[in-house]
Amino acid sequence: MLVKIYTDGSARGNPNGPGGYGTVLHYTDSRGKLHVREYSQGYVKTTNNRMELMAAIVGLEALIRPCEVELYSDSKYLVDAFNSHWIDSWLKKNWMRGKDKPVKNVDLWKRLLKAKQPHRVTFHWVKGHDGHEENERCDHLATSAADGEDLIEDPGI
Repeated sequence: MLVKIYTDGSARGNPNGPGGYGTVLHYTDSRGKLHVREYSQGYVKTTNNRMELMAAIVGLEALIRPCEVELYSDSKYLVDAFNSHWIDSWLKKNWMRGKDKPVKNVDLWKRLLKAKQPHRVTFHWVKGHDGHEENERCDHLATSAADGEDLIEDPGI
């Protein structure tokens, strides 16, 4: 089964929050029916990169059985971490970026690696606010979560 995950994190222009994330999952069941699941988290004080990671984690953790996954993010950092093999380098260097610079958010990167493990995941970068319908929905979910205390949760697939 192919699942498309669209993510967005919002720190509302402030590197220390408030932030929220939005995640939208699209998949087709065995009868050919399209399903959509949406998730958002309410107000939390954190950085935008953490929100992007959380949005990706939530989408992947919602998948109960192994799937082929296309994950779309407007975070070049998140996508490049996998496509440019930064993750491999960080693992070899014991979660260090250079000689003495530790990788930020190691706990979330480890959680994301664990969440993606049973799946075949490809990471795609989409430019934010480019009119991409699902990306715009994620942005809306993330922004409303950061502005209020909205919380949307759906059962896993």
